[in-house]
Amino acid sequence: MPLLELDLSDLAPGQLRPVDAEGEEILVCRTDEGFHAVENRCPHVMVRLDAARLEGCILECPLHGGRFDVRDGSPQGLPIRRRAVTYPLRELGSGRVAIEWE
Repeated sequence: MPLLELDLSDLAPGQLRPVDAEGEEILVCRTDEGFHAVENRCPHVMVRLDAARLEGCILECPLHGGRFDVRDGSPQGLPIRRRAVTYPLRELGSGRVAIEWE
């Protein structure tokens, strides 16, 4: 699996950062629990989530208001019914993370 290392020390809890991992669009979300990585597309209509709102660990799609948990991708509000794609992310310390994708 490819590995992407990033310095996200400037990303505060509640903020999002889109990253390109060799053509794979990933959205890194920082919660009070730490960093999480999800596909940068809503599992309902496949729109980008750059403008989504993150409250706690719940990400809300800016288009239809569907919600899912960034920790495991589980749907938390209609119209999202399908689990969002999540990526393994390892915190390396000092705001650095490593994300794996296929």
